[in-house]
Amino acid sequence: MRFAKAKTDFLEYLEIEQNRSQKTIANYDHYLERLIDFAGDIQVAEITPELIRKWRLWLNRLGTNTSDELQKSTQNYHLIALRAFLKFCARRDIPALTADKIELARTQRKQVTWLSEDEVGRLVSQPDLSKLGGLRDRAILELLYSSGLRVSELVGLDRDHINLKRREFSVRGKGQKDRPIFISPEAAKWLDHYLQKREDTTKPLFVRYSGSRKVDLSGNYHRLTARSVQRLVARYALLAGITKHVSPHTLRHSFATDLLMNGADLRSVQAMLGHSNISTTQIYTHVTDPHLRSVHERFHGHKSSE
Repeated sequence: MRFAKAKTDFLEYLEIEQNRSQKTIANYDHYLERLIDFAGDIQVAEITPELIRKWRLWLNRLGTNTSDELQKSTQNYHLIALRAFLKFCARRDIPALTADKIELARTQRKQVTWLSEDEVGRLVSQPDLSKLGGLRDRAILELLYSSGLRVSELVGLDRDHINLKRREFSVRGKGQKDRPIFISPEAAKWLDHYLQKREDTTKPLFVRYSGSRKVDLSGNYHRLTARSVQRLVARYALLAGITKHVSPHTLRHSFATDLLMNGADLRSVQAMLGHSNISTTQIYTHVTDPHLRSVHERFHGHKSSE
């Protein structure tokens, strides 16, 4: 079978049988199309270890708009997509290389950036609360820090999703997996303030209040985009005098860090963040390592001398 035809079948399989998001499907399509760019529409059986080796060299030298080469993590995304495709071929009895023949490149673990309690306090106090947009922004900042939501999950919320009395709701995150979200009384308070001031009936929870295209033809406000939230978080961080790079994901890291510092176990934090694998949650070693040291000091090396 030709690779392009098998790729189409694979993407349809992801959509229908795996119920993957359209964004995930588009990403897999993009990564696998890069193999066609390199090798042409070859037979699936022609995907050999030697071809993959040459493709990896090609990817390694493939520049972007901002760099002369693709990052190793981005190269790995291409290989992960190919692995998933080859596993699909095995299920459908399409002659192909086995997925375990593909080894990912080693990458350096990213340094986690997080905010201290003082920095969070300075950040959330920046919005102008005399304006509806400022109330919205305060509610966004409080909700991000209180819940550990991904920015894509935040902007997808509708007004009827959140129960402010119970201070909990559920979201569908990566891999179309649902998880519970719990929010603090402070976050619930600011969400309530924001919603009480809104006079529109637009469905999305967070909407645009500026720009020439803030409303649609029906007069409803447009949903705030992830990029807009990233910009407003960065702007308020600058106003707060925080010199490190701050994004919505920084607040997610800060949420996890605060939980661990206050005694939460890694498995619980994994569940609240929606990580499918505990190894992803283990990036928070900046918290767990000092804890291990304290355990060592408490329980080891205290034998009395004879």
